[in-house]
Amino acid sequence: MKHALLASAALLALMPFSASAQEKTLTISVYAFAQDDFKSIVYDPFQAKCGCKLVVETGNSVERLAKMEANKANPLVDMAVVSMADALSATRKGLIDKIDTSKLSNFAKLYDIAKDPNGDGMSVGYTFYATSIAYRSDKMKIDSWADLLKPEYVGHVAFPNVTTNQGPPALYMLGLALGKDTPDLKAPIEAVGSKKDDIVTFYEKSSQLVQLMQQEEIWAAPIGRFSWAGFTKLDVPVAWATPKEGQTGGMNVMVMTKGSKNQDLALQFMDFWLSTDIQTKLAEKLVDSPANKEVKLSDEAAGNLTYGEDTAKSLKLIPSAAALDNRAGWLKEWNDKVGQ
Repeated sequence: MKHALLASAALLALMPFSASAQEKTLTISVYAFAQDDFKSIVYDPFQAKCGCKLVVETGNSVERLAKMEANKANPLVDMAVVSMADALSATRKGLIDKIDTSKLSNFAKLYDIAKDPNGDGMSVGYTFYATSIAYRSDKMKIDSWADLLKPEYVGHVAFPNVTTNQGPPALYMLGLALGKDTPDLKAPIEAVGSKKDDIVTFYEKSSQLVQLMQQEEIWAAPIGRFSWAGFTKLDVPVAWATPKEGQTGGMNVMVMTKGSKNQDLALQFMDFWLSTDIQTKLAEKLVDSPANKEVKLSDEAAGNLTYGEDTAKSLKLIPSAAALDNRAGWLKEWNDKVGQ
């Protein structure tokens, strides 16, 4: 009996260490944006639900993809969120695995555009944004992307530099308006180049546009929906264009690291993030536009985000392969024709 009691005492003494050793840890790689909100809305509630530890690594896409590639043989992260094009780049480099969407209970709730953005089963969209034209509705009327280059308007336009996130999508839509649907973007770049002396500025940061519009230095600029809120606070009438060619934009996606030892836990985390509850909370905080079509938003939140079935269907996104394969060519063409 004495030996049994001693053995039991020894076992009890070891239990905290055993539990600690067996604690599940999920390491994720994400953008640095809005991490306080993500911690309170996503990370902490998931840890409480799964009884696991969440390790969060942040950084820009280039840094995080380079780190994944450097540790390809022994992955340090289990899942990551990246752009559509970066997901395809990761696929080409053999850094990620297919996602078993049958284990995602919220997969069916996603807009079709988010279910398999690159058409290869390697990613799932969790947020997207529209890119269109913010314009002074008292000064002009925008029915087409080509209206930006009209003689009576072009002298009041700011256009995104090709090196920005908004540059290639805006050029792509301008190309569609000109009847040129080619991934090299030569026609729209040439068209912009022919008006380069009239265009007010080729902007690098959308934050500068609100002031330019307030000062009436510009009347119009292609922007991402996430920049729209600032324009709504101006004391001049500004509208969001719905051109006949449609809207463009971008999408961020979830990917699963190849060789991760915690794929089941990563799938649980993805599913949690895609749930109606979590997507609604993130949207109401204006952190992300929801990819979950069951999300219902207040008028205020909806007005500042990319939201709704019609909007999702109207988005014409640059195919990831076109973006990856043509980036160098876009820059060369831009430097030759626009010289920025």
